[in-house]
Amino acid sequence: MLPAYVPNPVAALVGGGTPIDLGKNFSDGKRVLGDGKTFRGLIMGITAGIGIGLVQIVLSGTYHLVSLPEHTVMSVILLATGALLGDLCKSFFKRRLGKERGRKWPVADQYDLVAGSLLLVLLVEPRWLFANLSIPIFVAVLILTPLLHRAVNLIGYHLKVKEVPW
Repeated sequence: MLPAYVPNPVAALVGGGTPIDLGKNFSDGKRVLGDGKTFRGLIMGITAGIGIGLVQIVLSGTYHLVSLPEHTVMSVILLATGALLGDLCKSFFKRRLGKERGRKWPVADQYDLVAGSLLLVLLVEPRWLFANLSIPIFVAVLILTPLLHRAVNLIGYHLKVKEVPW
């Protein structure tokens, strides 16, 4: 899941600039996504996720890491892209519910990247998903994701990259 875990913190770290929604409001009068979702963050986050996935591919060929899923270039692209698409979808619905940027939304904040990445892989490369995502790996992802999410957010808060520690 590294290609899916890396994009969000990288997007937060290097984001800024032009918002993806171009400052536009939705039909409900609220911002479509908000200022926190930028083209630079999206592009750099996906690029970083793909980069870490390519490193995994090289290392798995070198060290024969049989216990890990065998990534393909396509699986890496889909996981990295899906993670940030999941985050964008969550932000869209967060705005519709009137939740401000940075406000907690338990469960959705932790699992948006998992849902987005796995759904995109399911839609485009279902054979890869079913060949590589066993029940134990899925359970591990469900357990590790909120722990990693919390740890990364605390680090981001202390580095002053994030305004809130969640």
